[in-house]
Amino acid sequence: MEKLLRINNLAVDFISGEERSVALQDVSLEVKPGEIVAIVGESGSGKSVTALSVLQLIPAPPAVYKTGSIVAWTASGETELLKAPRNRLYKIRGKEIAMIFQEPMTSLNPVMRCGHQVTEAILAHENIGAAAAKARTLQLFKQVKLPDPERVYRSYPHQLSGGQKQRVMIAMAMSCKPELLICDEPTTALDVTVQKSILSLIRELQQESGMGVIFITHDLGVVAEVADRVIVMYRGSIVEENRTTDIFNNPEHPYTRALLACRPARHRKGERLPVVSDFMQTPDAAQPAAHKPAVITESDVPALKQQVLVKVEHLKVWFPTRRNFIGKTLAYTRAVDDVSFEVYRGETLGLVGESGCGKSTLGRAILQLLNVTSGHVIYDGREITGADTTVLKQLRRKMQIVFQDPYSSLHPRMTIGDAIAEPLKVHGIAASRQQRRQEVIGLLEKVGLKAEHYNRYPHEFSGGQRQRIVIARALSMKPEFIVCDESVSALDVSVQAQVLNLLNDLKKEFGLTLIFISHDLSVIRYVSDRIVVMNKGKIEETGTAEEIYQRPRSPYTQKLLAAIPRLHD
Repeated sequence: MEKLLRINNLAVDFISGEERSVALQDVSLEVKPGEIVAIVGESGSGKSVTALSVLQLIPAPPAVYKTGSIVAWTASGETELLKAPRNRLYKIRGKEIAMIFQEPMTSLNPVMRCGHQVTEAILAHENIGAAAAKARTLQLFKQVKLPDPERVYRSYPHQLSGGQKQRVMIAMAMSCKPELLICDEPTTALDVTVQKSILSLIRELQQESGMGVIFITHDLGVVAEVADRVIVMYRGSIVEENRTTDIFNNPEHPYTRALLACRPARHRKGERLPVVSDFMQTPDAAQPAAHKPAVITESDVPALKQQVLVKVEHLKVWFPTRRNFIGKTLAYTRAVDDVSFEVYRGETLGLVGESGCGKSTLGRAILQLLNVTSGHVIYDGREITGADTTVLKQLRRKMQIVFQDPYSSLHPRMTIGDAIAEPLKVHGIAASRQQRRQEVIGLLEKVGLKAEHYNRYPHEFSGGQRQRIVIARALSMKPEFIVCDESVSALDVSVQAQVLNLLNDLKKEFGLTLIFISHDLSVIRYVSDRIVVMNKGKIEETGTAEEIYQRPRSPYTQKLLAAIPRLHD
């Protein structure tokens, strides 16, 4: 077989009431067996629409396929996917063409155990028994490096971390050994070490079976590691296509040059990141220099004002995992285990570690969104551990959080304008609805959205756009302390640059103090004054960005740094 998939002159519009918007225009691409083709571009550029169109997963309407064809050549024959009947698509989906979705929490059934969801997919397409399907599921869980596969098999999605849920999705997609695997941001929620193992696993499976892969990502380091060819999309069109080495070493289109230049790893701390508009307004802008990351020096680490804003003392957050018949707890998961550190006023403290190490739990415990087993959290000299609701409501104006999963953070039946305005109304910050509307529109524009987005619902936005919405909501209270829990992990590099610039601007303007939680060490390096490395609920290492990146003491930190995807010259 010379071809596996061909998309030819595909054009897709979306209809919403009287409005009609262009999603794709004249998109053509091919994927061959044994080839990994990466699709990169900004949030909303058409990457996911292209991928979802292959398996006909977009309802029509609102989608309108104006022109084009999508043809797949699989073991069962040639299929025109745009015209395929429902029963034919059912046989193709999961078995011949599989997909790993961007947001695992909304892709997994919340009331069904994770293992059962994977075995269900296997039983739907394979002629094997339930015991064999379970055995294959457990083996897949081992392959994708899930800790304690038996426990994960019995767990519900809400009992797993974001990265662990993503690995369940990857195992499900690979369960029937598809001929074409479509990966829509498959490593977004994963720490660098697991990401490296997943990329290696996809490569191994692709080489063993001759599987073709469409790999959608905003991480250009991942593209350099995994892709044979790269397709760059901008506003629904393909603007450049070439071999991976040519794309990185000799980008031709200004938009491609912008994506390369926006990466935080190329810039010193505090240096303003370039954004796409800088290149699109000046198409002849210089090509980015060498791909080597910026070197951190002592001068990049400002002297911190030694005024403690947040103090954490011997904090423990333990979750019961096993009880006897009378309800006595026999075993715990020690998510945060005797952690102590300080956050100085005006600094950005980076918090890194592998998925499940306790980063998010620690951030939420500091904000008193979780019950603390023992220990103390002191905010601005005041003990807040176990504070009552009246005290916490007062603190909410000063302390905010940007959650990891933007979709589950927004009410699906509330417009995004009302969602951002709600805290203003609760705290009486803006007197009238009109004042709140103007405040919200200003916030939307600050995070790169538009006033006309005010009355739209969360499902009408891409993953990256939803992340910008929750950042705007956190900023609505003009807080002095924000916990950013993977707040830029779902964003492509160009939008990520805008948000990081925004956070730096707001930090200077309002004197913000941040705890910045991320699995992306290049972002942590760029944004942080100091870094705390966590491992299995404990602090592994603490130091300035310069110390952690250039002189890591812990073998665990050294392993994290070695796993960072890098652009190769």
